[in-house]
Amino acid sequence: MIQNAQDDSGPGGRIALRMTGISKRFGPVQALSDVAFTVRKGTVHALVGENGAGKSTLMKVLAGVYQPDTGSIEIGGKAMAFANPGKAIEAGISMIYQELDLAEDLTVAANVFLGMEPRGKLPMTVDHHKITEDTGELARRFNFDIDPAATVADLSTGDCQIVEVLKAMMRNASIIVMDEPTSSLSEREAERLFEIVRDLRKRGFSIIYISHRLEEIVDLADDISVLRDGCVVHTGSADHIDIPMIVHHMVGRELKDFYPERNVQIGGALFNADKLCSDAGVKDISFEVRTGEIVGMAGLVGAGRTEVARAIFGVDKHTGGTLVLDGKELAIKSPVDAISNGIAYLTEDRKRTGLCLELPCSWNITLPNLCDIGMKHLISPGRETRIAADYGSRISVKWSSPTAGADSLSGGNQQKVLIARWLLAESRFLIVDEPTRGIDIGAKKEIYTLLNQLAEQGKGILFISSELPELFGVTDRILVMRRRTLVGNLKTKDTTPDEVMHLAAVEEH
Repeated sequence: MIQNAQDDSGPGGRIALRMTGISKRFGPVQALSDVAFTVRKGTVHALVGENGAGKSTLMKVLAGVYQPDTGSIEIGGKAMAFANPGKAIEAGISMIYQELDLAEDLTVAANVFLGMEPRGKLPMTVDHHKITEDTGELARRFNFDIDPAATVADLSTGDCQIVEVLKAMMRNASIIVMDEPTSSLSEREAERLFEIVRDLRKRGFSIIYISHRLEEIVDLADDISVLRDGCVVHTGSADHIDIPMIVHHMVGRELKDFYPERNVQIGGALFNADKLCSDAGVKDISFEVRTGEIVGMAGLVGAGRTEVARAIFGVDKHTGGTLVLDGKELAIKSPVDAISNGIAYLTEDRKRTGLCLELPCSWNITLPNLCDIGMKHLISPGRETRIAADYGSRISVKWSSPTAGADSLSGGNQQKVLIARWLLAESRFLIVDEPTRGIDIGAKKEIYTLLNQLAEQGKGILFISSELPELFGVTDRILVMRRRTLVGNLKTKDTTPDEVMHLAAVEEH
């Protein structure tokens, strides 16, 4: 059975990892330039930077996915060269990617032992009893409440993260890389993960923690390194840096510059929901959005924010209430009805329910608009590409070509592709659910600015977010949800985060 990684007292008693002079070029692009990166044993070392800064490339060099053009790697003081990921795993490196790498149809135990299965008594068989017993023992040792016999497909995202940690432990990892581990977790699941990270640190494991959520970075990390344009621009103790300083190192601008000024002339009523109810439990939701207005929606996980969006867009069946857009009462029974009436919906999970990742960006932009652009029966690829290029240029999508796969874009540019889709559809009312989740702070400002521009054009926007700072930085009003009912409708300039959180979390008696 595995041992704790800790064999000396105190955090950072020794150097666990030292990367020196790491450079990597892809054709004309210099992805990494003479990077030095050192991780102390028994610490959490945060690695931050905008999308494209080089974080993923550096970690893939560490994991043996890429070989560096120059530079060296030392693990525990020993020089290492990883020709492939298997060699990195043997050296104690474990990568937990943002897109979890699990076989959903297999059990927890089968995933933990994948590629390491003990043989059964008969030839060509696996000792399933042993892997279940050993996984259960390992889970108990780390105080993980998880059933080794459970099928991964039935687990929450938080439990899937635990399976990934168990995999790392079973492979005797001493250095664990976590890439955006909380991007898809609820607040409660994220707190649970933080407890796991802190416990691993106490046991002597070294954690490289990558996240765009700077609040959790400063809370968890012992050390912080900032990458910009493939170079390390800062590294040092987390005690000597705060969020505004991190932002300045990341992008060369101050934090206060990231919320664009709102100078929009707000007009009359554009969209109105009156006593909206749905079969997903939404109850008597009534609110109005005016032309040029950005209305935020706050609430704890499970409060019903996404359910309101799904009801408006026709994903969930209405069981009561009315919807009105531009003075016209709508009969929305499906997303097709919503789209045809000028309503757009950017879902909270752009990769699963927003984009067709393996299809070209041009296809993703035109997909719900083919009839409107005269391609109901026959698609003209050239015209489709020209249309996509036009709408992409309007909102500054960064791509190699409109025909590039959507999965080749950064998170911020994927969101822009979805916005281009709804611009082409000439949508009047846009629902954006967690539009900046998993994207860096520079890309966030681009999204905020773009939504501002849409508001200036007279569109109305419902902005759902779990991040109170961006709700206060972007919106004109904030709706507060609790237990799938609306409990607050506040002017942003006249309220406080404390008041919003009180409404969201405290039951009135």
